[in-house]
Amino acid sequence: MRIFDPHIHVISRVTDDYERMATCGITHICEPQFWLGQARTSVGTFVDYFKHLTEYEVARAADYGIKHYCCIGLNPREANDDRVNKDVLAILPEWIKHPTCLAIGEIGLDDHTKKEELYLVKQLELAKKNDMPVLIHTPHREKFKGTKRIIDICKEVGNDPDHVLIDHNNEETIPATKDAGFWAGHTVYPVTKLSPERACNILREFGTERMMLNSSADWGPSDCTNVARCVAEMRKQGFTESQIQEVVWDNPFNFYAQSGKLEAELAELEPLGAKPRTMLAPRR
Repeated sequence: MRIFDPHIHVISRVTDDYERMATCGITHICEPQFWLGQARTSVGTFVDYFKHLTEYEVARAADYGIKHYCCIGLNPREANDDRVNKDVLAILPEWIKHPTCLAIGEIGLDDHTKKEELYLVKQLELAKKNDMPVLIHTPHREKFKGTKRIIDICKEVGNDPDHVLIDHNNEETIPATKDAGFWAGHTVYPVTKLSPERACNILREFGTERMMLNSSADWGPSDCTNVARCVAEMRKQGFTESQIQEVVWDNPFNFYAQSGKLEAELAELEPLGAKPRTMLAPRR
């Protein structure tokens, strides 16, 4: 079974982690732009970072048979920084055209500021204009409040729910995300997010439709193989192989395929019998 981790930050990982991911069946990954742990103070550092995501990590992953894609955007923490926010927003229209950029992200809310909302709206409008998917980060604090506000903003801007993945859901937020018709991501990450058991319990209660699992592995305590660990937990809990494939392959692939940049992947996968079973209608 192939595994697609739709949210992981391999810029923060050692090369041995690529070997571990390949060994446990992770063949595709998507790396969203995020805060590196230290504030960047000029737009040039973002340009270098975007080049790293679209060049070096692609080659590093390929050495282990893994396809590396990315999301490019202005994350909420740096949206609050006037040293970079306007200049980064100005270069996004060109960077999101890159062949390995599958979505705008990760964008969203973190400190619940008006400035975060402003740049969230601007990037949602950019996504709508370019018919691009978006990956949205829900805040660490006051998560339910932030998730509700994100849903409201997406509706106000008029983004198609088919093109929106709201990530880092938990037991508190998933009812709202599901009710609004968005794709839902669940991060399996020690201490601050979900365990494999909690993630699988959510899937058991709310089903597998439009649901995804990710590791969000980065420079903090995290595990780049957590999606594979969830596969084992899903089997332990009695999920069918079809349900497992839907969550760890079909759903992330189908969501990101809306970028129009995975057609070559379909051609490669079809002879192996792994073409997603529920591809969405062609992009409008």
